[in-house]
Amino acid sequence: MKGSAGYLILPAVLCGGSGTRLWPLSRRSLPKQFAPLVGGHSLLRSTCERLKALGDEILVVTGEDHRFSVESELASAGVTGTLILEPCPRNTAAAMALAALSVGASSQEKLLLVCPADHYIPDVASFRNAILRGLPAAQAGAIVTFGVVPAFPSAAYGYIKRGARRPDGSHRVDRFIEKPDAASAEAMLAAGDVYWNAGIFLCSAATLIDALRRHAPDILDACGVSMRAVKTDLSPSGMVFLRPEPAAFFACRSQSIDYAVLEAHDDVAVVPFDGQWSDVGSWNAVAHLTPADGSGNRIVGQGLAHGSSDTYIHAPYRPVVALGTRDLLIVDTPDALLVADAGAVEQVREVVGLLERQGVKEAVTHRKVARPWGWYDSIDSGPGFQVKRIGVKPGAALSLQYHQRRAEHWVVVSGTAEVTRGEDVFVLTANQSTYIPVGEKHRLRNIGEDELQIIEVQSGDYLGEDDIVRLDDVYGRAGG
Repeated sequence: MKGSAGYLILPAVLCGGSGTRLWPLSRRSLPKQFAPLVGGHSLLRSTCERLKALGDEILVVTGEDHRFSVESELASAGVTGTLILEPCPRNTAAAMALAALSVGASSQEKLLLVCPADHYIPDVASFRNAILRGLPAAQAGAIVTFGVVPAFPSAAYGYIKRGARRPDGSHRVDRFIEKPDAASAEAMLAAGDVYWNAGIFLCSAATLIDALRRHAPDILDACGVSMRAVKTDLSPSGMVFLRPEPAAFFACRSQSIDYAVLEAHDDVAVVPFDGQWSDVGSWNAVAHLTPADGSGNRIVGQGLAHGSSDTYIHAPYRPVVALGTRDLLIVDTPDALLVADAGAVEQVREVVGLLERQGVKEAVTHRKVARPWGWYDSIDSGPGFQVKRIGVKPGAALSLQYHQRRAEHWVVVSGTAEVTRGEDVFVLTANQSTYIPVGEKHRLRNIGEDELQIIEVQSGDYLGEDDIVRLDDVYGRAGG
């Protein structure tokens, strides 16, 4: 979007994090920004839809493992984008450095609007107006942050203390305040000069690069070396993937932009945002985004609260009944269930760590897994066999591949499949099937207009996902 004086806003979405506080819906394999937490679709999609009013294209900084999920969510939001694929997580200072370097220090007229991917901001008009109010300060060379007008004293958020008013209408940032205790939060709200720190920033790429050079030169240097050797490729949908050189990025220090730059920088402005906002940081926060009934119960899906009060039920897959409960949160997924006292939700992350140490795979991975061509759902398994339900998007195809230790039997449930098996290519429709022997090259392609769904029965002495030898892949995935 063009602002005054011809400035162009480029939204840059930071899409990292593991989302363990919202387990079991959010996991390392599908962090909270991809989970359907509010309104039936992901927070990343909502973020991109909100940013469409400010920029025609979106820059996303994410991890290699999530590139196809990001691409799918951007497509669902109706935006195109460039994805910077971090070789490993290195916190927000490095992520923002990559974004600024991809634009270039010489680009004075392009303003980066840096936003987290996983926040809930339903009032698009108020958000847009706040950004526009921040334009003059950003154009003048400040790093502008947007403080949320607090609705209540919270010990869960960091705060921004407002300083003197600037000529451009914003205020100087007096200081950033770590998450306070409850009494301090109440005292700060009573003073009336603080905002919640939402982690949203507006500045030119040149301004950000200069600030990093002054306050965190090691981070800028590591990211600079990594971006000078960046590799670029296009996805089949036309989105651009930028892959920074891994070795230099691995060596980069991990630190938040607040500590690395903002607390030491002398030109940081704050603009208030007084619309609804949530960082969706806990199940209590998620629950409060759902309307309550007369007893304070909040229900998503097939939940039933009988004789209960202040109970949240997330049950999209099957009936879940809460009988006579108080102050309870129940989150049901196909392969894991969380039942928690509302006062204990901050301990979810600890429980996930415990499950990981015990080797429980459901701590980090979902049964249903996204793939660039669609998805698969592991619905049953046992010694020597595994059953998957597979969905393939119209026009999409799995890689041409073979397995060294397993055979597969495919049964088409719906749609039209083109099957490559050895040197044969043939079409299967609903209720038809085929068998893929061990070592036989094969490919599945959806040649219909609707999603193709099949049941795949695997058999063999090893059924891991790493028993895939790819011979050809339109998505650029290599090896096994």
